[in-house]
This record gives sequence, structure tokens and C-alpha cells, in this order.
Amino acid sequence: MSLIDIGANLTHEAFAHDLPAVLQHAADAGVTRMLVTGASRAGSEHALALAKAHPGRLFATAGVHPHHAIDFDDATEALLRELARDPAVRAVGETGLDYHRNYSPRDVQLAVFEHQLRIAAELHKPLFLHQRDAHHDFVALLRRYRDRVPGVVVHCFTDAGEALHDYLALDCHIGITGWICDERRGTHLRELVREIPANRLMIETDAPYLLPRTVRPPPPHRRNEPMYLRHICEEIARDRGESPAVTAANSTATTEAFFGLPPAP
Repeated sequence: MSLIDIGANLTHEAFAHDLPAVLQHAADAGVTRMLVTGASRAGSEHALALAKAHPGRLFATAGVHPHHAIDFDDATEALLRELARDPAVRAVGETGLDYHRNYSPRDVQLAVFEHQLRIAAELHKPLFLHQRDAHHDFVALLRRYRDRVPGVVVHCFTDAGEALHDYLALDCHIGITGWICDERRGTHLRELVREIPANRLMIETDAPYLLPRTVRPPPPHRRNEPMYLRHICEEIARDRGESPAVTAANSTATTEAFFGLPPAP
């Protein structure tokens, strides 16, 4: 299987000491390409640097996560515009709304989200989005910009059926992570994943977060890695009633088309 991880936080300090090994483990598991998530000003710069260091294998996003919205200023906006113009940056984000933790005030989150929606619209870039416990405000603002951007992926989808149907009605793509493997809070996704059309489904690890709880034998640590994307693909395939090869081929083709990725090296 040739797989693409659309959300890997490879700039995280958890990978600082052994990133080459992490990339090799991923390649050995069939993960041929990865989107490195930019979630802050510094993180977006780092994501692009990694993409440039591994051309054809790593690509980047550039954005400010709602947790960091309070730090967004004119200089940050200017930098994101500059980064997003680079061919290695394939989407604007990670941006959106997070009312679960509210690390940034909600009015600030909304304003910063809209700033990044405008950047994507002006530069005609896809959006890589985050939403938690903020669906009403999130979808209301997204609707205003949806026809002005070439594509939208709601990354790490964990919400209920109503949200899924709203996103699909807006012609959004859906990113599924190892959350689906969590028997405490992700079992509803095993039903919902069947409702996602093959040409709208993408898969991701969100590494180093969300280590799939069904990996056997369990690793001696809690760090998620892109190599576990294969396991997530197999779980999704089982829930969709199709072979892992079919899930892999469809999600890879969908991801290549969405981000405009070249063939695997």
C-alpha cells in the first residue's frame, strides 16, 4: 500500500531527537508522503523547512491553530501570506475554532479564523481546518468563504453525524485519525466513516498525538508516528466493509488530487 498522512506534526519536540528514524519507519510501512502541519508562526516556518529538506516526500501547511490565535498579529498574517505562496505549502491551516479548551478567547478565534479564510481565498489555496465543540460558529463562517477556496478538509474529524452531513453538503473532505480506534470516545466514527464518499475521505495520524489504542502489541510509549497510518487504514477499511488495499488506493488518489501532489518518489 502507498499511503499519505495528511496531518503529521513533525515539528513537535517529540521528534527532535530521531526524525530520520521516524521517516524511515513511515517509509517501511508504506507511508510515502506526509503533510507537515503548521499550527503557529514558528511551526509553519519549521514545517516549510522540513518540506524543503525532503522534497517530494514532505509537504507543508501554514497556519495558526485556534489555541494560538491570541498571538496572531499583522506580522503573523504577512508571514503566512509569504509562506502560503511557496509551492511546498499545499494548504492554509491548521486553523479553525476550538471551544473545548478556549486557550484563546472565542471572539479572537473567530477573527483569526476569518483572516486565514481570506488568505486562502486570495491565494486560491485549500484549507486544512480544525473544529472542536464549535460546529455552529465554524460552519456558519466557513459557508461564507466555501465557494472562494478550491478545497476544504476538516482534519481529525471527531464530531457527530449532523456535523459530518453539514461538511459533506459543503463539498468538504474529511480527515480520519486513530480517534476511530478509541473505544472510549471514537466508536461512533466506526458507523459514520461508512457515510463518507471515497473521494472525500483522507487519513492521518495527527502524530505525535492520538496513538491508536488498538495497535498490538502496544508500543512502550504513547508517541504516535506516521508509520501507524497503515493500522488506521486497516481499521477504517474494516469499518467500511472493504479491503485495506481499496481504502489505501482511494484515500491516496483523493489526497493527491486535493493537495496537487506529485506521484510517490
